[in-house]
Amino acid sequence: MPYLTTEKKATIFTTYGGKATNTGSIEGQVALLTERINHISGHLKGNKKDFSSQRGLMMMVGKRKRLLTYLSKHDLTGYRALIEKLGLRK
Repeated sequence: MPYLTTEKKATIFTTYGGKATNTGSIEGQVALLTERINHISGHLKGNKKDFSSQRGLMMMVGKRKRLLTYLSKHDLTGYRALIEKLGLRK
């Protein structure tokens, strides 16, 4: 059973992107990546030698960083609200 169901994705995009069908919003994409990063981080705590998952995690972190950089350049108040809501950059 997948950890990220269609309903859970819809709630993430509704919470952060505005509507469930607004899957292209930067805020929704960052929230979804954060959810996936947290899940894979938990997996890697128990499976330290899973290097392919570790590489995937690093790629997701880089993609999230690029999206957050874009958001900070184009919508600074939205960027600050998003990192506050997600609990990033403490």
